[in-house]
Amino acid sequence: MPLVSLIAVYVVVWWTCLFVVLPFGARSQTDAGQITPGTEPGAPIFAKLRQKFLTTTILSAIVMGLLMW
Repeated sequence: MPLVSLIAVYVVVWWTCLFVVLPFGARSQTDAGQITPGTEPGAPIFAKLRQKFLTTTILSAIVMGLLMW
């Protein structure tokens, strides 16, 4: 498989894994009882995006390894 195709498949897998990982550990403002005026009550308090991006990268590398095997 050409390198460009591998990169394209990895990007698709990465984004798919991101959408799987995003809801884990998310607490909304409503759940915490700390609603900031002018914001959506369902918005997360602290999204922890750096940790979720790292988890997504590791998970997508595993999935790509399984796809390539």
